[in-house]
Amino acid sequence: MTRPLSFLKMNGLGNDFVVIDVRRAPMRLDRDTIRAIADREGGIGCDQFITIETSPVGVDAFMRIDNADGSEVAACGNATRCIGHLLMEETGKDAVTIQTRAGLLIARRSDNGMVSVDMGMPKFGWQDIPLAEEFRDTRAIELQIGPIDAPTLHSPSVVNVGNPHAIFWVDNDVESYELERSGPVLEQHPIFPEGANISLAQVTAPDALTLKVWERGVGLTRACGTAACAAAVAAARTRRTGRTVTVTLPGGPLIIEWREADDHIIMTGPIETEFSGTIDLDTLTWQKAA
Repeated sequence: MTRPLSFLKMNGLGNDFVVIDVRRAPMRLDRDTIRAIADREGGIGCDQFITIETSPVGVDAFMRIDNADGSEVAACGNATRCIGHLLMEETGKDAVTIQTRAGLLIARRSDNGMVSVDMGMPKFGWQDIPLAEEFRDTRAIELQIGPIDAPTLHSPSVVNVGNPHAIFWVDNDVESYELERSGPVLEQHPIFPEGANISLAQVTAPDALTLKVWERGVGLTRACGTAACAAAVAAARTRRTGRTVTVTLPGGPLIIEWREADDHIIMTGPIETEFSGTIDLDTLTWQKAA
């Protein structure tokens, strides 16, 4: 019998995570176990399962990210802010470096209890996103949903911000489109050999976007930090906005700056620790801490 494993339930704008710290007792849960923990009916429930591990390169920690379906991904901006907060509280530092599969990310304390993360530089090359065929200009690629002469969605901007993103620009309220129907089709479209996060973006001001996201391996989500970064960069790149925007998702706003000096993306927003608890890995029964 294994001893109960401690966990935290955290979220960034409702994009929620189950977090375990295995730095003292390394372990890797299998895909089925992660899916059971992430299940919102029988498990704790989350968008992503986050493991804090010892960094092989000696920075503050390595963050492993598994989607609710058990698939491992390279980046999650909201999770980076949450783990950054934990590490800063633990160490007393004002900035920490987190190793991810997408590279080294720096989290910093910001105003009003918020956390900022340097998400690095976006990638625009078709091979880097990646796409299955060459597109010289990834500000708008040939992809559409609906009739050929009157598509519902078309010509998305594509960018990699640690993972692949496609942003469809819409004129109407993002809620007026059935992303729950088109999202699964677009996520697995053959043009995306590794799948993609699918976003609907409406420009509401020169410095503001409204965003709705179908997240690869998760589904509709209240917030996706890398999608907010991708949409902000794509908006500036297509001259729809400036380089600093407020991106409003169903869970709330994120401030995204695509810094002109070095092309790094800075994401700032709130984090929340919902509760702590323990889970028995033999039975997958769990309980909140008193």
